[in-house]
Amino acid sequence: MGRKSLKETRRQEIIKVFYQVAKKEGYENTSIAKIAKVMDINPSLIIHYFETKEGLTYELIDHILDRYLLIYTVKNKGKATLDDLQDTIELLFSKKWNLLFDDGLFYTFYALAFREKKIKLKYKLILDALRNGLCLMIEQCNEQQITKVENPQVTADFIFVLVDGAYFYLSMESDKKAYSDRLAYYKQKAYDALCIPLKAVSAPAC
Repeated sequence: MGRKSLKETRRQEIIKVFYQVAKKEGYENTSIAKIAKVMDINPSLIIHYFETKEGLTYELIDHILDRYLLIYTVKNKGKATLDDLQDTIELLFSKKWNLLFDDGLFYTFYALAFREKKIKLKYKLILDALRNGLCLMIEQCNEQQITKVENPQVTADFIFVLVDGAYFYLSMESDKKAYSDRLAYYKQKAYDALCIPLKAVSAPAC
């Protein structure tokens, strides 16, 4: 049991270093040898766990999903509150969400999805899991009459279409005010789709 845990810990360490090296140097310039050098280990150890760079890539994409699913934090299990739903929308349209995973790597892997079926399937899993998570939250709010969303799945899909489109478009925007204004506009559209009030932001302490 302990040996299995140690193996998993080592695998996670390698994945995290792979992410950091690929983020810094670019996916194409990242190799198992470079990862091993940063970790000060023999490359054969990485090969033992993952065999190839592609194997590492698949595991890192799974790591993306785990990172993104952190947005769904429901305080009372099975009973999402208005605060939970508002907090989720606020996070989706915030820098915190955009910083969960490096944009450059996200879109590099996204491009690979058009050439590699396995990566395409993994990305589909990520996108479906995110939509289904939000849909479940909306359904729970509907059950408690917090919201009256006619079709939670369609609404969740619409919100993520907004999110995906917003960040791709805004990644080209260098004007900070324009970025902030557009993001606020897209966030308002998500609130409108849910028919819930905008989350009240506490004023900073004097």
